[in-house]
This record gives sequence, C-alpha cells and structure tokens, in this order.
Amino acid sequence: MKVQLQYGQTGLDLDLDGLNATVLNPRFIDGLADEASAFTEAVRAPIDTRPLRDIVQAHETVAVVLPDGTRPLPSDRLLPWLFAELSHVPAENFTILIGTGSHRANTPEELDHMLGANIARRYRVVNHDAHDRSTHALGGHSDKGYPIHFARDYVEADRRIILGFIEPHFIAGFSGGYKAVMPGLASIDSIMQYHGARVIGDPRSTWGELEGNPTQEHVRAGGSLLPIDFCINVTLNANKEITRYFCGETMAAHVAGCAFSKSTAMVACEKPFPIVVATNSGYPLDQNLYQSVKGMCAASRIVTDGGLIAIASRCDDGFPEHGNFRSMLFESKSPQELFDRIMEPGFSVFDQWQAQLLAMVQLKSRVGVHCELPPEDLQRAHLQPMPDVRAAIDAELEKIGRDAPVAILPEGPLTIPYLA
Repeated sequence: MKVQLQYGQTGLDLDLDGLNATVLNPRFIDGLADEASAFTEAVRAPIDTRPLRDIVQAHETVAVVLPDGTRPLPSDRLLPWLFAELSHVPAENFTILIGTGSHRANTPEELDHMLGANIARRYRVVNHDAHDRSTHALGGHSDKGYPIHFARDYVEADRRIILGFIEPHFIAGFSGGYKAVMPGLASIDSIMQYHGARVIGDPRSTWGELEGNPTQEHVRAGGSLLPIDFCINVTLNANKEITRYFCGETMAAHVAGCAFSKSTAMVACEKPFPIVVATNSGYPLDQNLYQSVKGMCAASRIVTDGGLIAIASRCDDGFPEHGNFRSMLFESKSPQELFDRIMEPGFSVFDQWQAQLLAMVQLKSRVGVHCELPPEDLQRAHLQPMPDVRAAIDAELEKIGRDAPVAILPEGPLTIPYLA
C-alpha cells in the first residue's frame, strides 16, 4: 500500500507495506459544482452586511487585499468574478495589494501565476513592503498606545475588500479574516508587537482556537483599526477546489468559516506516536523551511517526547534567503540556546517567532527533513537530513521495534491531530 504525500507540485509516494501505520486526513469535502455562480450568490447574500455591489460606488477607490504566493488562495479564479461583480467601478480605481507581511515581494512571474496574466497587467498591483516606511501610513493605535502602520494604499482607500483562505493556523487558531491586514499589510514595527515571544509561546496561541487566543486577539485588534467593507474567505479541499464561501462582515464571516474548517480538519488520536510523518501541504505552502515549521508543529501535537518527526517539504525557495530565520538557526549552538536567547527580556528580531516555534518543536522531538536544501544547511539548523523518508522510518523502527505505531499526515497542517 502506498500513500501520496503532498510535496511540491508533484507529490511524493510513501510505501506503507510492513508498517503499523495510521493515516490521518481531514474529512474530504467535494468542491462546489459551480464556483463562479456560488461566488455571485455569496457576495449578493452576504453575512451581516449589504451586497458587495451596493457598498462600492463607481467613483470610489478600492483596495483589494490578497495573501502572497505562499498561500493557496485561488486568486486567479476569484478576481475575475470580483471585478465582474464590481463592473461599475473603473479598473483604474482598484489597487490589488499583496499582503506579504514580513515575507519577500512576489516576482512578476509569481504574480502572473497567482492573479492570472490579464489581471496582473490590467490592474495596479502592489507588493506590500513591511520595511519601507515611505509606503506606510498610520492606521491607529493599539490598546497599549503603540502606533500601528499599514500600507498607505490601504489606509487611504475609500473602500477595503479582503480576500483569504481559512485553514487551521499554528498560533492564530485559523488563517483568514483579519490576518489579511494584520500582519499582511502591517509595518515591521507593528508586526513585531503582534509576534512577541510571550504571545507566541502562550499555550492558548494554538491550532483551532479563536476565543481566548492571544495571537488571534492581536490580529483582530490590529486588523479592525480601520473599517473593512467586505470580507471574502474560502475553504479548500486537497485538490485546491473551493468547498465553501464565507463572505460579508469580517468577524461574522470569519467565525463561520472557522467553525466549518474546524469540523473538517480536527482529528482525534487516542495516544501519541513515536514516529510522525508529515508534510507542509505541498505547493505553494512548502516553498521554504520557514513555512514548513507549520507542518512540524502539527506533527508535534501527537509525537511522543523524544520521538521522530519526519517532514517532507520541498523548500525550493530555501530557508528562505531573506530575513533573519536562517541566521538565527545557524548562529545557535542548539535549539535550547536559541529558545533561551529569544525569551530574554528585550530581545526583538523579526522572524524570531518562527525560530522560536521551531526550537519548541526540536526541544520535544527530533526532526528529520526531506527537501531540496543542502544536507549541511539542515545540520547547521540542528535538523536531520532525510534523503529517503521510508528509509528513515525503517532506521527508527530498528531502534524502537518494528511494530511501533507510525502516524502519517499526507496533507500536513490541513489536518490538525490532537490527543483525545
């Protein structure tokens, strides 16, 4: 018997013969029969607000916010339907903002792939740059009085429309909703407040939880400083087909979408596993090691202390090469040293949040990675190179017993296992 792991754009077959394996997948939901018609219905009968085309007037400027290329939102399908619904608004009134957060800008080729070449050329498209203060404007102040800055094009727009993809998220509970703005369009100083080490390390900042989650509370507080006129969120199945739309007032639409996502993604396990095989849900989510921490965190929920997490994630974009993530890993002698440094009072470096979460996983278990990164780079990051996933499983079973149970998460963090 074989199972296909979601790996890059092609997948990776894993032979399960002779293994005491449990395959954990989210409940599969069929894609909508007619995505375009369902979109029109959703934006004309939205949750807790007026129909979209009644909100936006022809003379108004409109900021349309999308996640960057590390997210599988089918923007190339959604945007033509959106602009058709708002056909009374001239094309020059729209600005498509790519909510990169602290990530790198998407290349022209990536934008063509994400948006569709016609959209990318007809409409003004702006990659948010969290580090370029000249492109920011004040959005408001946090409850502690800190100024929060967002992309100027977003702040100054007459109308704001956000699009997103809802899935369980390892610290914010779920993606989607206000995350399009905070951290998507926030300045790096504002992001640093949202990604503080104490908030990230809080046990309530975890998968599948919204209420009482301090990270989600930061997201909502920052994202709601400026009014959002309309939210378009979707859920997807393993084939990247749209399964549901959640459109309307941001909070109400997002809460409804999260409830649906939770009902399909959460999978109970009776006891932890000494070996957990996971992915980072394939392309585009597994483009770099930074994003792959999400798959590791999902696996960490059900691995035994001292067990082995084996993750398959292509990482064609490296660690990535920009930011501080790689240097923080390389400069630390051990995960414990890295974790201790991050938790020191006053320590503040962007990308520390992902390094912190990886260190927390490594302090619980060993992590092997099957990817396109050089083995020596993985070793410098205190990770085990894993050229062959099945061979790594067999080697571990030789140590702990051939009948030891193995959990397999072919879809990575689209499945959120938990100990019942």
